Amino acid sequence: MTENAQQQPSAPHTELPTQYAPADVEGPLYERWVERGYFEADAKSEKPPYTIVIPPPNVTGSLHLGHAFEHTLIDALTRRKRMQGFETLWQPGMDHAGIATQNVVERELGKEGKSRHDLGREAFVERVWQWKGESGGQISGQMRRLGDGVAWSRERFTMDEGLSQAVQTIFKRLYDDELIYRAERIINWCPRCLTAISDIEVEYQDDDGELVSMKYGEGDDTIVVATTRAETMLGDTAVAVHPDDERYKHLVGKEIRLPLTDRSIPVVADTHVDPEFGTGAVKVTPAHDPNDFEIGQRHNLPSLTIMDEHAVITAHGPFQGLDRLEARSAIVAALRAEGRIVAEKRPYAHSVGHCSRCKTTIEPRLSMQWWVKVGPLAKAAGDAVRDGRVKIHPQEMEKRYFDWVDNLHDWCISRQLWWGHRIPVWYGPNGEVVCVGPDDEAPTGEGWRQDTDVLDTWFSSGLWPFSTLGWPEQTESLAKFYPNSVLVTGYDILFFWVARMMMFGLYAMDGTPPFHTIALHGMVRDQFGKKMSKSFGNAVNPLDWMDKYGSDALRFTLARGANPGVDVPIGEDWVQGSRNFANKIWNATRFALMNGATVDGPLPDAAQMSATDRWILSRLNSVVAEVDALYEDYQFAKLSDALFHFAWDEVFDWYVELSKTTFMAGGEPAKVSGRVLGEVLDVTLKLLHPVVPFVTETLWTTLTGGESVVIAEWPKDSGFRDTAAEKEIESLQSVITEVRRFRADQGLQPGQRVPARLTLDGTALAPHETAIRQLLRLQPEGDAFSATATLPVAGATVALDLSGTIDVVAERKRLAKDLAAAEKEKAQANAKLGNEAFLAKAPDNVVEKIRTRLAKADEDIARIQTQLERLPQA
Repeated sequence: MTENAQQQPSAPHTELPTQYAPADVEGPLYERWVERGYFEADAKSEKPPYTIVIPPPNVTGSLHLGHAFEHTLIDALTRRKRMQGFETLWQPGMDHAGIATQNVVERELGKEGKSRHDLGREAFVERVWQWKGESGGQISGQMRRLGDGVAWSRERFTMDEGLSQAVQTIFKRLYDDELIYRAERIINWCPRCLTAISDIEVEYQDDDGELVSMKYGEGDDTIVVATTRAETMLGDTAVAVHPDDERYKHLVGKEIRLPLTDRSIPVVADTHVDPEFGTGAVKVTPAHDPNDFEIGQRHNLPSLTIMDEHAVITAHGPFQGLDRLEARSAIVAALRAEGRIVAEKRPYAHSVGHCSRCKTTIEPRLSMQWWVKVGPLAKAAGDAVRDGRVKIHPQEMEKRYFDWVDNLHDWCISRQLWWGHRIPVWYGPNGEVVCVGPDDEAPTGEGWRQDTDVLDTWFSSGLWPFSTLGWPEQTESLAKFYPNSVLVTGYDILFFWVARMMMFGLYAMDGTPPFHTIALHGMVRDQFGKKMSKSFGNAVNPLDWMDKYGSDALRFTLARGANPGVDVPIGEDWVQGSRNFANKIWNATRFALMNGATVDGPLPDAAQMSATDRWILSRLNSVVAEVDALYEDYQFAKLSDALFHFAWDEVFDWYVELSKTTFMAGGEPAKVSGRVLGEVLDVTLKLLHPVVPFVTETLWTTLTGGESVVIAEWPKDSGFRDTAAEKEIESLQSVITEVRRFRADQGLQPGQRVPARLTLDGTALAPHETAIRQLLRLQPEGDAFSATATLPVAGATVALDLSGTIDVVAERKRLAKDLAAAEKEKAQANAKLGNEAFLAKAPDNVVEKIRTRLAKADEDIARIQTQLERLPQA
């Protein structure tokens, strides 16, 4: 219960509208919160800090369900911590999104019949900044729609002046520490975007291609290899076999003829080759395959680049100038003409990488690039989790994290783009290489030029937890809010963004990790668990659901599905159900205000309260404790479910209903219950606020007269428990539930009154007779009362006279028919489950379905027999 109820102003009890209209409430409320500065964070504050950074959305992006899901969880955490008295910072900002943004602007130029080369680098970059100012960042407005409580005055962009200084600073430090170097390696290359791309920017899908088996060499020195990329054979510099493969021992060390060329290539022995796969021999193209590159390094093989940046063949010969796909067909035809094709399989489905931006098939390509030497950085990132400085939640995700950081390859950080942080390295006329820090003067003079590449966007976003706080300057914000309290992000970028932040944070901040906890969530999927995609036709614009049902409804639906590290299914009917919950909260609070619910003054003594009052306060404190424990464990689904059932079932369906007789009677008991109901609503609305902020703000300020629930004090468990009252009300609930079920089974209408005799003496239910009769529509027994059905429940007896309400003969006939059908179903299910031949052949799911039918039949038989026993004799 709250401890500050006495300090709250008297509730004005302004009458609420009959219906909740989210569209009328949400926008004005959010602007009021922002204007009053509730979401801002003061580095000078003496309050304990609580910091979360937003995973920076792309400047080209718009709000999708994944954003809405993640932002809901973060907003819930920060709203609660703010109410608990922490100096709370939810750091907002956006990523410059190199490839995505450059593609957007290049498409715009294309509509004008121009390319970036027509503008030149400087003018093109200026054009991108112009686009960013006019069209970029629409997601910021959409975040406001969702209710994100971010510190807008601190909004950052990964290419603003301060973050650019941070990027240049850490590049220089890493370079000086020999942790950044330039080398020729195999990278993912997009022939459309004309840049290297990271692993996370490659999407793999099964494409129909061809598998061609072809013969190299002559006579006894022939060997068969297979490939899906026949065009790369022009760059082969060896054939590799396993050292222990007896079939090829006589060939190892020999040279064999490479078809369609004037070259001979060696046969090498390498343990990478699987002798059980295919022919046990593989072609080696070091310049166009990452595994082949490693084999080439081990055997000192030359690397022949046979394609240009557009994936056009450059190797001398008849195929020169052909696109890779054109060359593939032409080469297979030429090999077939020479009798070199041993087998062809098409279509041949195999996994192919595509650029996530333009969907072009990526090309592994040998290229001179800049790299981060990740070995020592990755070890530090692993050690920080192993020694407990950083917790990963859920803990079972730790294995995936270690599998990644313990086996991390050097990171290619250069991109052949114009939009991004340009690599701060200058080359001199005599081969000089100078790395320039933010305080250094770049070399000038004839022949000096800056590297043309820019940095991978993950490089700048990897600095996000400290660059946004002013690093490399030692700012008050950095001292106050670093390290972050928790990082909330999807498990899908654990290896990319999270690992990079860990490496850079530990390196730049003297071994202090960027956050204490990594809380991982799953991906949002449709209600059938399928990935959402435009191509599947199941993608959803969250703004549509927010328009239709309100932001609170979307938020609550997402939170109720958020089990740690597990994917989240969502369907529109679930959002509609959450809208109904918001309406239930609204209507119940409206009823409470009309019936004297108040927060005025302290709570009455327990001795003045009814058992119903003591029960709900006892349950309230249990829920406060439960919700707090679940928040600390990032169990959003469980805490949301606990609040849903407490609010809807216990407060609105039970306590409000049980208190109606008290409110109708008036007097001191009604005042006591009014104060208890006010307290329960006050606390319940506060508990719900982090997840459903808009409706709770409206209701709480109306109920209490307080300034805003955003800055109200988070409820504390007062320790009040009354197990006797809880047992008493549980007994009362049992009576009401059982009699309601019996009435429904007998086909009685909910409002139909039935004469009844209640035997409550000697039980804790005696004081509740009026409530029992009212809730169950039971009228006094009268002189002609005849007990035709008797229900013993919770130590009490409820005798009902059904003689004038149902046709006993017809009801027995109906139930007998239902019983016969259930018994037939049971017999059929037992017969199948007792048939050994059937069980041996039937699929597991079919057998399980029959077992389920049997269990259902048993339940139906027991239920119908009970109904028959309770019916009066005809």
